[in-house]
Amino acid sequence: MVNDVQHKTPRNPQLSSPFSFNSTTQRSLSSTPLKHQLRRIRVNSGVRLLLSIFFLNFVMSTAYGASRELLQGVPTVTTPRQEFYNKDLNTSILKFGCFRPKFCVPSGLCKRLNSRSTNSSRALSISSSSCDEKTEGLTYKDAGVDIDAGSELVRRIAKMAPGIGGFGGLYPLGDSYLVAGTDGVGTKLKLAFESGIHETIGIDLVAMSVNDIVTSGAKPLFFLDYFATSHLDIDLADKVIKGIVDGCQQSDCTLLGGETAEMPDFYAPGEYDLSGFAVGIVKKDSVIDGKNITVGDILIGLPSSGVHSNGFSLVRRVLKRSGLSLNDQLPGGSVTLGKALMAPTVIYVKQVLDIVSKGGVKGIAHITGGGFTDNIPRVFPRGLGAAISKDSWIVPPVFNWIQEAGKVDEAEMRRTFNMGIGMVLVVDKEAALRILGDGQGTNKMYCIGEVVSGDGVSYR
Repeated sequence: MVNDVQHKTPRNPQLSSPFSFNSTTQRSLSSTPLKHQLRRIRVNSGVRLLLSIFFLNFVMSTAYGASRELLQGVPTVTTPRQEFYNKDLNTSILKFGCFRPKFCVPSGLCKRLNSRSTNSSRALSISSSSCDEKTEGLTYKDAGVDIDAGSELVRRIAKMAPGIGGFGGLYPLGDSYLVAGTDGVGTKLKLAFESGIHETIGIDLVAMSVNDIVTSGAKPLFFLDYFATSHLDIDLADKVIKGIVDGCQQSDCTLLGGETAEMPDFYAPGEYDLSGFAVGIVKKDSVIDGKNITVGDILIGLPSSGVHSNGFSLVRRVLKRSGLSLNDQLPGGSVTLGKALMAPTVIYVKQVLDIVSKGGVKGIAHITGGGFTDNIPRVFPRGLGAAISKDSWIVPPVFNWIQEAGKVDEAEMRRTFNMGIGMVLVVDKEAALRILGDGQGTNKMYCIGEVVSGDGVSYR
């Protein structure tokens, strides 16, 4: 049916069977440790004091550049999953030229688990505060997104539809549950329009929904998409849909259908909007719901590819403040800002289902908007919280640029972005030992913390 408001085009391409459980392969970087040694200088006069200050400033600026350059390494080396961190490392990202030496050693059980590894890779941390107080730091709310308001809306909806609030909705069907989820890609689309990178935005769309429903242990069955624009550019739409097909193949689900809506005057020329819907299935006796999580359980983090598909309203504000364009190189990196920011969201379906099949997984949190702060507690019973060893994984360089260029407070970063961990699994200690030390695969993962008494998320 065609009218002056909307032209609807159903799409029903046939893809591979949704019941394949092939393993996925991810690439991760492994870098050589860096140690900074500063000689102590005794000052006995005003002249020596001035010389000392000059010398230290030179060393600090050199160390800053070196540590940034080290972190910006291209992820071309495949690292075995048992490689986690270097306990001898004594370096940190030096934000705004401030020298803050920090021992990057996770505390508690994660330290003991990670130390079982015979090899090691480096974990770097972000400093907790700025040395430059002249420019006010940006926040997600400043950029127009109020996380608290969104949470309040969810609470109100839950009163009308009890059970709302999980990562996916469960519908009983015989001895199983259908698990459904829906999402979009937010204002990452704005960067797609500006950069001209449309081939991977469809992967983001699929990822945001299938990653949600797999947190219940569900195997994605099929996906539906919605593509809306003012004027249909067939070549552009073809690029976007190919990305959606790619995302469905990565998650072993079928692109069952979709809708193309052409709505004149509704969107700016050359722009479009996307929504996606995924449905999966899980046996009732295999649902992962977090009810059995207890104090002492281990948090295992699966690395992200970067910003994924949340926080882009703040990212765009930071980009504007920085004075850089998407064609400029990521400071200290080897790719452009456009490529770094448009890196597609990791689809964790195969990796997570493989881990779940081996037992011991009690809860799973997809780290999206709200970061660790809001998402990890969603899978915990009341009275339990998370203690995160914040230096136990490698923070992708794009987050250091965001924090530095936008002077974003560390707490704001943690509540807005995934900070390099896109999925968190809560497992018992026995499973943690097996998962972290088992196998010769290339799927990187980290022990990032443990479950403790109390509420919320704390960092150490």
